Amino acid sequence: MTTDRTPDRSRRSERSRQAILAATRELIAESGYAKVSIEAIAARAGVGKQTIYRWWSSKGAVIFDSFLALSESADGAGIELPDTGDLAADLKLVLRATAAEFADPEFERPIRALNSALIHDPELAARYRETLARPVDEAKKARLRSAQKSGQLDPAADLDLVSEMLYAPLFQRWLLRTGPLTDEYADALVDNTLRAFRP
Repeated sequence: MTTDRTPDRSRRSERSRQAILAATRELIAESGYAKVSIEAIAARAGVGKQTIYRWWSSKGAVIFDSFLALSESADGAGIELPDTGDLAADLKLVLRATAAEFADPEFERPIRALNSALIHDPELAARYRETLARPVDEAKKARLRSAQKSGQLDPAADLDLVSEMLYAPLFQRWLLRTGPLTDEYADALVDNTLRAFRP
């Protein structure tokens, strides 16, 4: 019987990569974007800086991938919004969950860090739009198309505009800290948007 004692480099590399992504999320949650450095990430993950730079070109790129890793579903299933046949109820469920997520301190600091990185790195912002934002936007529009087919939404409605009217005020309130992110606020966004786009 032959025993292969050669180290599995791919497995070791993946362990290092996951340690770096986890360390990045932890440090962002603890200190915020500005205070996190490649050096600090390397120290927390137990790797050398060169290991990080082998995979990522900047701190923003590491932060982006740390969020991307969280968003990847275990089974690889696509993103879908609930479709019970009641558009208002489905959207309120999603908007309430989104508002709760933004209001969660454990989520808020990392997502603010990601937004800071996107503002200062156009290349990273383009990758974000293509990798994360586009699939989510398509899932939103798929649910709205279903509502158009069932007669709950104006068939001529611009679905990008409907989606923006639902989500942009929530994002602005969170970004500028202009008010609480409550269930009532989420429901009001849905009610007022649907009022504008009913058949």
